[in-house]
Amino acid sequence: MDKIVFLDRDGVINKCAKPHEYIAKWEDFEFIDHVPEAIKLLNDACYKVVVISNQRCVACGIATLEEVNALHEKLNEVLAKSGAHIDAFYICPHDIGTCKCRKPKIGLFLQAEQDFSVDKNRSYMIGDSESDIIAGQRYGIETIFIGDRIIGDFQCGSLYEATKNILKKDTVT
Repeated sequence: MDKIVFLDRDGVINKCAKPHEYIAKWEDFEFIDHVPEAIKLLNDACYKVVVISNQRCVACGIATLEEVNALHEKLNEVLAKSGAHIDAFYICPHDIGTCKCRKPKIGLFLQAEQDFSVDKNRSYMIGDSESDIIAGQRYGIETIFIGDRIIGDFQCGSLYEATKNILKKDTVT
């Protein structure tokens, strides 16, 4: 069974775009502090790192699916320089209310189950929005909210902090 840390992308891995804008190309992408180190720590602890992200920019015609995939390839190239990697990316390119994969629905998790044998007792969803947390709860895994509010099972200030907490908990169990 695979222990997996599911990550939202914008607001967890990279800084969010301005309101009503999207991160659609690499030039707009900016890592949040210590993200490559956090992902490497998870990789080294034998966690699969899987991004599940709503990417409405495709439905809105701002980016193509190929452009989003190219951004993710570049992301992994840059992470590789730190000895880190993301194992898989699952995105919802659809508009609101038109599919079964857009978070807070669990379709992206179900897609991941086609490629991984998910150990729900040792897997997490880390996100910065209520829809991320609801999706993780609906899927039946622990949730970690990145931000000021206390929603989900835990709250942390960053992916790095969340990773440290996961790894500490992992050594206890």
